[in-house]
Amino acid sequence: MSSSEEEREPSPPPAPTRPQRTKKVPTRFTKDNVYGDRHPVEILKPQGRKGQRKAKEAAQRPRAIENQPPPDAPVPGPSTEIVPDIDPTPSEIDVEEGLLQPRDLSDDEAEFYRGLGLGVVREGGVPVLSLLLVKSISPMVSATSDPKTWGYKDVIKLPQSQRQEWHDTCLRELEALKRRDVFELVERPRNRKVIKNRWVFDVKSDGCKRARLVAKGFSQIEGLDYDQVFSPVVRFETVRLILAMAALGNWHITGLDVCNAFLYGELEEEIYMEQPEGFQVPGREREVLKLLRALYGLKQAGLAWWRTLRESMIKLGFTGLTSDAGLFIWRNEHTFVIAVIYVDDSIFCRPDKDLMNTLKAKFMARWECRDLGDVTEFLRMRIVRKGSKVQIDQCAYLETVLERCGMQNCKFAATPLPAGYIPEPVNPDTVINPELRSCYQTVIGSLLYLTLGTRPDIAFAVTKLAQFAARPSKEHLNKALYICRYLAGTRNYNIEYDGSGGEGLIACTDSDWASDHASRKSQTGFFLKLAGGAISWTSRAQRTIALSSTEAEYMALSDCSRQVVWMHTLLGELGYPLYPVPICGDNQGSIFIASNPVTEKQSKHIDIHYHYIREVVERKLTELYLIDGDKNPADLLTKNLGHIRFLQFRPAYGLHFFNTAKAIA
Repeated sequence: MSSSEEEREPSPPPAPTRPQRTKKVPTRFTKDNVYGDRHPVEILKPQGRKGQRKAKEAAQRPRAIENQPPPDAPVPGPSTEIVPDIDPTPSEIDVEEGLLQPRDLSDDEAEFYRGLGLGVVREGGVPVLSLLLVKSISPMVSATSDPKTWGYKDVIKLPQSQRQEWHDTCLRELEALKRRDVFELVERPRNRKVIKNRWVFDVKSDGCKRARLVAKGFSQIEGLDYDQVFSPVVRFETVRLILAMAALGNWHITGLDVCNAFLYGELEEEIYMEQPEGFQVPGREREVLKLLRALYGLKQAGLAWWRTLRESMIKLGFTGLTSDAGLFIWRNEHTFVIAVIYVDDSIFCRPDKDLMNTLKAKFMARWECRDLGDVTEFLRMRIVRKGSKVQIDQCAYLETVLERCGMQNCKFAATPLPAGYIPEPVNPDTVINPELRSCYQTVIGSLLYLTLGTRPDIAFAVTKLAQFAARPSKEHLNKALYICRYLAGTRNYNIEYDGSGGEGLIACTDSDWASDHASRKSQTGFFLKLAGGAISWTSRAQRTIALSSTEAEYMALSDCSRQVVWMHTLLGELGYPLYPVPICGDNQGSIFIASNPVTEKQSKHIDIHYHYIREVVERKLTELYLIDGDKNPADLLTKNLGHIRFLQFRPAYGLHFFNTAKAIA
């Protein structure tokens, strides 16, 4: 080849041509997008002429109705409507229920919830905990069937005997709605949105079948169909406090359940709803229901019931507490009665059993209730009385979780997590499996529900793993199941409040400095105990970075002091003024800063938010005590301990083995 050919200049680039339309999805639709790697229009439109023809035929297909009851039926009654060939998709069922149930998801649905989870976890705090609790396993879920996932179309496919039982349950629900004048049948209004409804089925812990007609509140329009929606409920720690006081005071505890509580709430808005599926009035199928009272599923249903309940309690002579809106007290010069209400579940407490039963009878005369007698369960917690002792546990729910996770017969673990284990985040470039994410969130949400109820021993492990709910790895899921191995070995443990010892209120606090290797934030852990059992506990990452272990301990002391002040206020409203509550910590420097208003070079930068503890100490609401770090039980809430120290600190929370067979005998 000649040198002239080697030095030949390259040919000029071709002239620009008109851009061609391609089917490549723009990048803005691929990363962190609810539609995944497909354009939203391609997902929604029918594919080809055949798909468009089928969609058009399905829209024009008439709905056949057979064997209609007489046309003079006064209220919506049963009908035998033929089930359409097209069933709702799993995503439609999820939207109808208003929450994500554990089930197999398609790729598009998994991508949708992946985007939702990422956004929530980026915000952190209460939203991510709420998301995980929604994903938790239902207490009545079994490995084979869960009525909560059924629709009315699933019920009519059951065998004749079972179908009739659920059909009768639906009729009882409609009769209850009729007795309370919840709705009236009217002509369909023009220019008004008519919301839909669905049947929700459940089996209570006592085996009783329940069917509820639930409105699809997600279709309501804010400002037109509803305004305010917040409804307060009693806190878990308040319930445990009352049970501990019952053990100390040898109180009687009785319970009751308000039947169809939301139906008593009066609506202020004008709302129309379609007739229930399978129970349309013959000859009046096009008419709708005008709601006069609240119905389950409405955005404002909880608030409407709460307002009605509070007015009724005031008429009965009770006073609502400002410290916890779910707590009411009736008092005179000599005695008092405490009522704890969580939506439709209630318990009454007092040593004077006759007075308590009198007020309970007045409450039951106002509402249609089911008398539960001496309380044995509240908020899915089993309550056992043994003389001056009160024991609470969630063994039944724990068995359900272990069954769904396939961990009933697993090898037991001595601690919730291996000693010294530190979870690591997933590489940002790694693509997360949607099925893995959904499974992980379900397990963590179920464990979180146990943590909030009766298992403070897994609080640190669960809250630590919950930080990876958006981008979990297989290793994270294995460690979540490792917690299940620990729970399987301690499934019969409960919290015991022993009133015979007369132990008062005491708090312990601790921190683990810069324990998070990614953010370098410290871990706060503290708990309060009464009558020998824990009534409140917290394990969480601190909001800001601490520059020293003393600063981290000082921030933990301040957080604990706020909980102590709330206990002062709550017990003061109940008529039990407290002496200064002791708070035990293992850092002398933090105790010195909290007890003395000094400004040191190493601590002058601390935010004023954490100096609140100085005022608490000055007002003599608390007293600070130094304890040995090797004897501080709050250490269990800040790090993964070895099994020796873990077993040493666990009894300090009132966790003891409960012999089920002996209790039944």
